[in-house]
Amino acid sequence: MKILHIIPSVASVRGGPSQAVLETVRALRNLDVEVEIITTNDNGSDLLDVPLYKRIEYEQVPIQFFPRFSPWVNSIREFGFSGQLSIWLWQNISQYDLLHIHAIFSYTSTVAMAIARLQGIPYIVRPLGQLSKWSLQQSAHKKQIYLNLIERANINRSWAIHLTSQQEQEEVACLNFDAPSFILPHGLSIPLPIPDARYKLRQLLNLPVDQPIILFLSRLHPKKGLDYLIPALGKLTHHHFTFVLAGSGDKEYEAEIEFLLDANGMRDRTYMAGFVTGDLKNLFIQGSDLFALTSHAENFGIAVLEALAVGLPVLITPGVALAAVVQQHQFGYVTQLEVLEIAAAVENFLSHLPGVKNVGDRARQFILKNYTWDKISSELIVYYSSIVNKKSFSAFA
Repeated sequence: MKILHIIPSVASVRGGPSQAVLETVRALRNLDVEVEIITTNDNGSDLLDVPLYKRIEYEQVPIQFFPRFSPWVNSIREFGFSGQLSIWLWQNISQYDLLHIHAIFSYTSTVAMAIARLQGIPYIVRPLGQLSKWSLQQSAHKKQIYLNLIERANINRSWAIHLTSQQEQEEVACLNFDAPSFILPHGLSIPLPIPDARYKLRQLLNLPVDQPIILFLSRLHPKKGLDYLIPALGKLTHHHFTFVLAGSGDKEYEAEIEFLLDANGMRDRTYMAGFVTGDLKNLFIQGSDLFALTSHAENFGIAVLEALAVGLPVLITPGVALAAVVQQHQFGYVTQLEVLEIAAAVENFLSHLPGVKNVGDRARQFILKNYTWDKISSELIVYYSSIVNKKSFSAFA
């Protein structure tokens, strides 16, 4: 069984979905599945410094990179056009038993589905939350045209739609695609504990040892609801805490965040960490007291899993697909996307900090039981085998 994953970008600046593809392929290869990735050298507003047109080992994963067309116009650049990738796909797609295509409304994924249809190669598509109600409301007219003229036929001809949560499946069901869907969440590689992480993080930030830290760690994007979270935190003038804002985004939106911090009196209480990864990212997660992600829509929310895996309680909104899990297991707070409700939840947390600051082994054991990459990849192989062997997919829908 030979599988090809296709995604517009594997750059870390693109967040959890890109990282998940790397982790998925790595885990599948550990289970002796022949699998690789093709993608572009996209790196947000920049380009990855990687060899092109040949298979290389990138983060322990076999990948071929192709050049992304990079005009100065952001909307065109974001579309991820790559003529060379198209040519390679047309010439080589028949070598694979199955394609796993990630993203829609992007040239890379759209052309991959179209070529697969023309050459009769089975494929499944993971839409990365782009079929959520909130996402479809952004640039709604353009997306409706694109969906109805191009992408609906591509999705309908797929063997299945790979979704990562019940919430995402419910939203996609409203769009009445012909293809069945299945739910398989992201996995998680749990980092080693950092001794004295709480103390080390406060040393790094030059903070008192007892200073509470509220962490936002995600891509800076209007979807993330920072225009609710920052005003909510700004109302808590009688509490001492530091807000760590870890992430990067478009320069225009970063400027909006700077304005929000100033307007809500949060400038002096905020540490702008920028984009973080590796050991520094782990230190921020393990050394903080509360993780906050007040998004309009998250088809999964892998950063929430990363927080829970180290026993860090979370504050999220119903638009984050893991909200039901957090609520059911009492791993933190689920609040409506409203400034006063978010402020009330944070105030409750800060007022009871000694009793609720760590969900501990309970959350960690839950993650180990349900979200390891070995478990997720083993289940994915079952889906792959069903398709490659031309069995009915309805049993998994």
